[in-house]
Amino acid sequence: MTTIATSPKPTAAFFIQSAIAFAVSSGSLLVGAFYLPIDTWQRGFLLVGALFLITSTFNLAKVIRDQQEADSVRVDEARIDKLMAEHDPLRAI
Repeated sequence: MTTIATSPKPTAAFFIQSAIAFAVSSGSLLVGAFYLPIDTWQRGFLLVGALFLITSTFNLAKVIRDQQEADSVRVDEARIDKLMAEHDPLRAI
């Protein structure tokens, strides 16, 4: 008998906590960059760096998620291949 393993889903509280943490950290960085006593080009450098950091973070999260999904698909494919190898359609019922 085979059991189907389900992947754990994040809770709504974890999602909300993550969204709040992202908003607070991004907002703090932007407010700090605007209120620092620095020249305009330095402020621009900080803002471009912040934008690059945020987009890189989203990209890394997507790559990690895609890799985990690909690994779970490989496990499912291996199970299906095993079932197909063991199946004999000509065997008497």
